[in-house]
Amino acid sequence: MLAALPYHAFHPLGLERRRAELVRAVAREAARLERLVPGAAGPGGDPAPAYAMLRAFPGIGPWTAAEVGIRAFGDPDALSVGDFHLPNLVAWALAGEPRGTDERMLELLEPYRGQRGRVARLLELSGIRAPRYGPRLSPRRIEGI
Repeated sequence: MLAALPYHAFHPLGLERRRAELVRAVAREAARLERLVPGAAGPGGDPAPAYAMLRAFPGIGPWTAAEVGIRAFGDPDALSVGDFHLPNLVAWALAGEPRGTDERMLELLEPYRGQRGRVARLLELSGIRAPRYGPRLSPRRIEGI
């Protein structure tokens, strides 16, 4: 259904043409992608082929692939490297450091390998927040782009 929609049908959702075309392209390959999902091959399947197929689409990088892995594949170890807030949250919650990097986040989550995505999600839901600095950015609407 998504693949059949014209790109402008995605504008009310806040997606410009480039992202709408990406959604349409991925939707066209949905059946093939679903066959690669780890659970489709039985419990404990390897998510690497599904991630590789996702990453082959121009516009899908490690962050997007991890977000899909968490939500669609149910990958408990998927971790959104490149996220703006997550390294700070992990550094603050696990080490009391107000700012973190992707490298530091991976280091702190290493003891939880295999479940790092779940640990990150639990931290997000915990209500713990790293100290905030600087001005807030106001959200932009698609009409202004």
